Amino acid sequence: MERIDVKIKRVREGKDIPFPRYMTSHSAGMDLYADIEGELILQPMERKLIPTGIAIALPDGFETQIRPRSGLAINHGITLLNSPGTIDADYRGEISLIMINLGDKPFPVKRGDRIGQMVINKVYHASWEEVEALEDTKRGSGGFGHTGL
Repeated sequence: MERIDVKIKRVREGKDIPFPRYMTSHSAGMDLYADIEGELILQPMERKLIPTGIAIALPDGFETQIRPRSGLAINHGITLLNSPGTIDADYRGEISLIMINLGDKPFPVKRGDRIGQMVINKVYHASWEEVEALEDTKRGSGGFGHTGL
């Protein structure tokens, strides 16, 4: 797997919150951790901005996508709004996640909980070429359920 160097900084005192990390050798995403004091409760249908305590400097030509954790989604109905969120290479502020509780029970978020994951991707800028027609494909303009259930 290719690697890139990314600068990271803590935005608050204390080193008890881990930096993002891959949980297995083949993971695409790194887990992100809640940098909150104590515990907060997300009520059903409530959303809150949860800080991670880190800021990063991605190299030019890269972005980070912030995604929900599947275990939180299936087990508790917890997901992230604006998902996947994009962090551009020129953003230097703290990374925070918009968590929402779509479940039917209050959900506690504690300091150091794994709350999301981030995936670093290469970015391509498009150059548009206007044409009169596009080449045909078997699918054509079919979308939104055109292949059935």
